Amino acid sequence: MDIPLSVLDRSLRRKGQDPADALRRTVRFAQQMEGYGFRRFWVSEHHSVPGVAGSAPTVLAAAVAAATSRIRVGTGGVMLPNHRPLVVAEQFGVLGSLFPDRIDMGLGRSLGFTDGIRRALGHGMADAGDFGAALAETLRWFEGTQPAYPGVHAVPAEGLRVPAYVLAIDGGADIAAAHGLPLVIGAGRRPEKLLRAVERYREAFTPSAQQAAPYVVVAVAAAVADTAEQAADLLLPEAWATVWSRTRGEFPPLTPAAEIRARTLTEREARYLDEARQSQVSGTGEQVAAALGDLVARSGADELLVSLHTPDEDARLESFRRLAELKLAAPAAG
Repeated sequence: MDIPLSVLDRSLRRKGQDPADALRRTVRFAQQMEGYGFRRFWVSEHHSVPGVAGSAPTVLAAAVAAATSRIRVGTGGVMLPNHRPLVVAEQFGVLGSLFPDRIDMGLGRSLGFTDGIRRALGHGMADAGDFGAALAETLRWFEGTQPAYPGVHAVPAEGLRVPAYVLAIDGGADIAAAHGLPLVIGAGRRPEKLLRAVERYREAFTPSAQQAAPYVVVAVAAAVADTAEQAADLLLPEAWATVWSRTRGEFPPLTPAAEIRARTLTEREARYLDEARQSQVSGTGEQVAAALGDLVARSGADELLVSLHTPDEDARLESFRRLAELKLAAPAAG
């Protein structure tokens, strides 16, 4: 059985690009990914980030779902500490009602990047610690079993089955296991951390009405091109934006790879860039197939959630076209 591939689009802006164009680009990109045969298309939530246009994932997911017809659409994810569970359930209830059997509810526990953002959202660090309770309440609004607010119902969510996914940060793997939900986890630059989290999740998994057995989605940044050098360049802009964020406190719009290569990096910038690129997968189709196959074999992933953000839209499309053609076999049982 082949491992299914899905797409994560964070609506990253290119240098000089208007945020509105970045959002329209996401919708067009989803249509193209549906044509390529990917299983899901997920969007994300970021607040007050200059380089990211996607701040309202359920709104953007509605636009994507309306512009497509078959691909599953979801969030990777809605950051539950920023929202009341009732409102989250209502939003996904609307999505699930408008687009039956096509919506995925990916939920994470990240907070705003700065104190100012967290204050603007009306939430603090303690809310991340309440993620498990907030997740349970969100699920109960769909079930109609929440006990805290007698007589209150999440319309139109109550009674709907919108699949929930837990994005793993810190203890996210344990929370996903306790609630019997699929786990979404980034490949990261420390493979051993990924493997420990996945092992912990599988060992502690408790079957639920949604999920009878563990299900692991591994998120990875990947690029395919004619040469390994060309593929690596496709991933360089996002890696550099990460470096800029770590050194200057702000994630900027994507800079073309040629401009980044022309820079003289400080020792600190060079170190951070190397770290940012360690978890990326790039190369020719054969090289990427081997690397992703190894990732699947080591992690036992049931699905891969692939991302690539680069200023060169044509090269990005070609990379995903080639990715869609890869055949990644699931690891043998036992």
